[in-house]
Amino acid sequence: MSDREALIGTFLRKCGWGGVRRSKLAGDASFRHYDRLARPGGHRAVLMDAPPPKEDVRPFVAIARHLEALGFSAPRVLGVDEENGLLLLEDLGDNTYTKLLSRAGHDEYALYGLAVDTLAALHGSRGAVPDGLAAYDDDRLMTEAMLLPDWYMPEMGRAVDEAARAEYAALWRDTFPLARLMPDTLVLRDFHVDNLILLPRDGVAACGLLDFQDAVVGPLTYDLMSLMEDARRDIDPGLVSAMRTRYLDAVPGLDPMAFEVSWAVLAAQRHAKVIGIFSRLCRRDGKSAYLTHIPRVWRLFEAALAHPALEGVRGWVDRHMPPAERGVPTP
Repeated sequence: MSDREALIGTFLRKCGWGGVRRSKLAGDASFRHYDRLARPGGHRAVLMDAPPPKEDVRPFVAIARHLEALGFSAPRVLGVDEENGLLLLEDLGDNTYTKLLSRAGHDEYALYGLAVDTLAALHGSRGAVPDGLAAYDDDRLMTEAMLLPDWYMPEMGRAVDEAARAEYAALWRDTFPLARLMPDTLVLRDFHVDNLILLPRDGVAACGLLDFQDAVVGPLTYDLMSLMEDARRDIDPGLVSAMRTRYLDAVPGLDPMAFEVSWAVLAAQRHAKVIGIFSRLCRRDGKSAYLTHIPRVWRLFEAALAHPALEGVRGWVDRHMPPAERGVPTP
């Protein structure tokens, strides 16, 4: 038995789940792993194994408890070992949006509508932003945008020198203020179908929420954009338009033009980040499965860059990463 397995066994015994059957539930793009625990009587829970120092469970615990206090369906935290990066969580089941949308008979409009309603309710909640939460400031946005020239472009044989890198950064610095034309709120940061679960509960509590440990304070456009400009699946433009309208109707008083500008800037920034992350996952971590999504993310990135607010960034990208060379890195 490894030292890690011994720690897990001790933790589960302390939580009253020692000796139960464990089965691999999921992994993700991080260093976290998840096991489903089952014991007689149909009782189930989820073990999150997030080994430090690469992972830190404290942000997950804080946001999970905050969301639960606001009436939203984050997994209840049943046991915590912060020092060793172990959590025992409520099992929200298997009905992820991703699985439901892959099967016939599930209403895509209804599922996305529930997710949009959940965001609108969260953004309208009193005390939506917990005290002390980090801001999605320009430095964070910049660090993420730099993943494109730092990880993707070298993979495609387009190394970026310091002068070009500085120009890229300056163009983003000039653009980021436009993202802040919208009010700030709690940004869950990875709000997409892989991290949403349909639950047999009433109202917006029917939308189960996962993977929010990277939450920050930032423009309210971000999570809705993340949902509707998904790196992992194609979404009909008509549905995207309908969901944007649904959100704006639910959150009155927002300027639709400013909303559109903020959306475009954050979409471009996110897609640049994701292309870089998927390249890094392949090269650094040996996870090449994400590469299959890069052509879709490029299409989304190009669409965002077409907005006049992104003219400068678009010009840089066109010069340094011409359309004909926007391929997929070789694993």
